[in-house]
Amino acid sequence: MIGSLFPLIYGALFVALLWQAFRVMGKGFRAASGPIGDSPSDRTGQVTVHPELLDSDGRITEEALLTVRFGSDDDEASTATGPDTE
Repeated sequence: MIGSLFPLIYGALFVALLWQAFRVMGKGFRAASGPIGDSPSDRTGQVTVHPELLDSDGRITEEALLTVRFGSDDDEASTATGPDTE
């Protein structure tokens, strides 16, 4: 009895998992094919600020922040002034 049901149960589970995998991959392909740079709106409608950017009074700090730039960054408009690395 169990021996005859095993292939049916196995096949049903295989089809269900295959269907779920295609659903998940479809969501990923739809997200990847969307416009770049348009992030979905925040569900609260508010701008999220990291706590590290706030001073002791809860306002965004005005002090200079440490940033990291990589060699492939070609954005010359936002280069920071600093010591030459040549």
